[in-house]
Amino acid sequence: MSPTLLFSFVIGYFVLLLIVAWFTSRNSNNDSFFIGNRKSNWMLVAFGMIGTSLSGVTFVSVPGAVGKESFAYFQITIGYLIGYLVIAFVLLPLYYRLNLTSIYNYLSSRLGFKSYKTGASFFILSRTLGATARLYLVVNILQAAILDSFGIPFWATTLIILAMILMYTYEGGVKTIVYTDTLQTTCMLAGLVICVVYILNQMNMGFGESLTAMNEKGYSKIFFGDINSKYFFLKQILAGAFITITMTGMDQEMMQKNISVKTLKDSQKNVVTLGIIMLGVILLFLFLGGLLHLFAGQENLAVTGDKLFPEVALKHMPPMISIIFIIALISALFPSADGAITALTSSFCIDILGLKRREDWNDGKQKKIRQRIHLIFAFIFLLFVMLFHWIDNSSMIGVILKVAAYTYGPLLGLFSFGILSKRTVKDNLVPIICIIAPLLCYVIDRFQKDIFGNYEVGLELLIINGLLTYIGLLLISSPAKTQSIATGK
Repeated sequence: MSPTLLFSFVIGYFVLLLIVAWFTSRNSNNDSFFIGNRKSNWMLVAFGMIGTSLSGVTFVSVPGAVGKESFAYFQITIGYLIGYLVIAFVLLPLYYRLNLTSIYNYLSSRLGFKSYKTGASFFILSRTLGATARLYLVVNILQAAILDSFGIPFWATTLIILAMILMYTYEGGVKTIVYTDTLQTTCMLAGLVICVVYILNQMNMGFGESLTAMNEKGYSKIFFGDINSKYFFLKQILAGAFITITMTGMDQEMMQKNISVKTLKDSQKNVVTLGIIMLGVILLFLFLGGLLHLFAGQENLAVTGDKLFPEVALKHMPPMISIIFIIALISALFPSADGAITALTSSFCIDILGLKRREDWNDGKQKKIRQRIHLIFAFIFLLFVMLFHWIDNSSMIGVILKVAAYTYGPLLGLFSFGILSKRTVKDNLVPIICIIAPLLCYVIDRFQKDIFGNYEVGLELLIINGLLTYIGLLLISSPAKTQSIATGK
């Protein structure tokens, strides 16, 4: 497949994004950037969030992991749906009632100013690490497939992609992203379906025949009953629920789009619809993974993991399918990267700098500061992608979930304590508790064989982290005099 041809399609796709951005960012202001003026269409948000939730990591890593893990990831997806229901009917009513721009303002009203800053800081750390890991995976594929042939170094490729993202998010923010995510999700899902249909035809198999072949190879197993295994179904479902509650419901990037919807009812419909659609989409990714492994076995390909899908799509499929794969891949890349940079900018401006509290800064000055922060985060993304490049890992989805277990755990503990308890915490000690809990989790993870024997600690490390944070907050708390669980009033 000609790298020049692939590159021309990438440029054409990006020009289309710029056109969409130009139309949607006209007459934009800070409210447009942060929350889309609360006028986003819930159906567009729901559909666009599929791309944000999946990212390039899901596009490549989930199919690549089928050879080792079968369809075990679907257990986590069942948990996702449970988590989305909790977000829709517990967290969203709270956020809308308080009319939040940053969801971490809840921590300020309920626990205190230091708790608020701590929650926002952990989000910034979590999203920076997770988003740059996702970005690295896709940039690495584009580098090998296209840019290496032009002699462009990896750092320059990353810089170019970040510059592209900045060009269409710099003005419009969330208002623009709602529409670009919809376009990108459409391209990604279309690419997924086309690749599945092509491989089935290439192998002369029907749907039923392919499932039979996968079952014979052990690829299609969904539920795992060994309680000691990290794939045990209850552990995976429970972990999936808490991953969604934290990485979506307590994440400014994801909730920024949800609270940009005009009414609570529409926002709830958005989240529930997203949870249901995700079940089918993930199952299709897993089915594609089974097909890819069958195809690799038939063609005697010695590639596995994250490299399998790119290898098959770019070297063993006709040019048109390769083009579709590349467009689908960058369609998976942009929603996770553009939303992350926008949300990080919003959180840093509102939560760390206190942009909304600065009455001495007029709209013009606030906009200039927001734009500078936006550029700074793009530079930080460049640095972290280069870091992942230097410490290359075979499966980035494992890295991302591990990072989430450490960095989202304190957020889980903070929000859970605020919602479930009426007690008042010693606000100055909250940052210490939120640092100690992940450190204890590292010890548990590092020495789990000595502590638990044959029992494997997997994704439930996130729950353990949140529980340790909750217990720590309980230890530094006292009974409240008169306090509402929901509003802190």
